[in-house]
Order: sequence, then C-alpha cells, then structure tokens
Amino acid sequence: MSESAELHVPVFFVSDSTGITAETLGNALLIRFPGIQFDRRVFPFVETPEIAQEVLHEASTASSAPLILMTVKSPEVAAVFVSDKCAVVDLLGGHLGELERILGVKSSEDAANSHGVGDLERYHSRMRAVEYALEHDDAQSVRMLDLADLIIIAPSRCGKTPTALYLALRHGLRVANYPLTEDDYPALDVPKALAPFTARCFGLTSTAQRLSQVRQERRPGSPYASLQQCRRELRWAENLYRRHRIPSLNSEAKSVEEIAAVMLHTMGLRHS
Repeated sequence: MSESAELHVPVFFVSDSTGITAETLGNALLIRFPGIQFDRRVFPFVETPEIAQEVLHEASTASSAPLILMTVKSPEVAAVFVSDKCAVVDLLGGHLGELERILGVKSSEDAANSHGVGDLERYHSRMRAVEYALEHDDAQSVRMLDLADLIIIAPSRCGKTPTALYLALRHGLRVANYPLTEDDYPALDVPKALAPFTARCFGLTSTAQRLSQVRQERRPGSPYASLQQCRRELRWAENLYRRHRIPSLNSEAKSVEEIAAVMLHTMGLRHS
C-alpha cells in the first residue's frame, strides 16, 4: 500500500474488552503512516462469534476493505475475522506466543480471567482516582490536595482535564488540575492553594496559534481566544515554570497518551 495524501483507509479496532488496548497499540502503529487518512471506529466487547459476525458485516459495508486491528483472546471469535473482506492484524497473537515460549507456560484462553474478582480492588482504586480527578477538575475544589499524586497546571485549554482523567482511569493516580488565570499574573508565584505542593506540579504549554484555535471553538471572537491573550498567558506560564523549577511540556502536537507517559517518567510516578 503506497502512501498518498488522498488515501483513506477504514480502521476497525476490535476488542473483547474495552478497546483501550486495541486503540493504544493500534494508533502507535498507525502514527507511522502520516500520508494516510485513517477513518477509525472502535468495536469493544466482541466476546462471541455472533457479535464478531455483526462486526464483519459492518466491515462489508465500509467504503473500502477495512483494516482490522484486533485484541481478541478467544480463537473462535478471532477465527470469524479470517475473511477476504478485510485485512486483520492480531495485536496480541505474536506477542502471546513469544511470551509463552519465554515463560514456558501456556496462556489462558479464558477472557473472563482478566475481569475476575482479583481485579476488583484495582477497579475500585481507579474509580476513586476518577472521582478525585473530577472533584479537582479546573480548581473546582482545593481540599485534599495533600492526597494528590500529581497536580497539572496550565493556562486554560492546554489539555489539563483529559490528561488528568486518563491518568486516573488508566493508572489509578489521584490527579488535580488547576488553571493559571489572569488573577495570578501580576507576580510569578504559584497560586496560593498550590504553594505547599509545588513539588507535585507539572506544567503544560502550547503554541499561541494552537491555543487560540482551540479557544475560538469555545468562545469565538472573544478576547480570551485572541492571539495576543494566548501569547501573554503562555509567556507568563513558561516564566512561572522556570522560576519555580516546575517540569513542563508543550502539549500542542502530543496525544494524551504521550503527555501522560512524559509526566509519569518525569515525576517518577508508578504505573498501576
């Protein structure tokens, strides 16, 4: 398949679980083909051959033969997708075989094992982290900041909220996020509520052009979305990060997964 700016390829992420793994692994591969326009759809909880047949029928109605990126454990379900209607990449198959060889143990084909009682505490931990992130979104609450694993600070619309929720849901981390506003600008000080927790802070920036574009979608034509305002806020935020030695990242061209990975590594945070 040659690269072309005009080429459109339907991609189905198919999973017998939530689809997060299929999307994460699949997108990590697709990003290597910038000249192709991928039209993505996610099909989670494909747990039976009957559901798989329904997805395959969807594939037959696509504008062109889709690429299926699959994380399906059941051989019976996976076998349904062996068809001339689509091309299939099994994102787990080769890796599982290699792990079986290395570990000398046959992997389990029982998908239910990955959703059993053993995961219950992990699940509740993540839900508590999500609740924490929602309560502490955009400085709605400053209570219990001492419990935060991480505090994301940035001018409005730099990606604080999706990153906080991703870290909570995927890694079980308690993440607060706090907007840097004009009220904070006169002095290059960390907002008072965050001052005791500066060591837990991580800053985000963007480019003025991108920030203005995002803000225009929210408040078209407003001073808040003007290039001048965006430049001023970003310049102030960057100076604040430097003064207080707060690690930071330009989020403009980064996915949530990439931003989160940098934060985890830089801050030395655990993966759950």
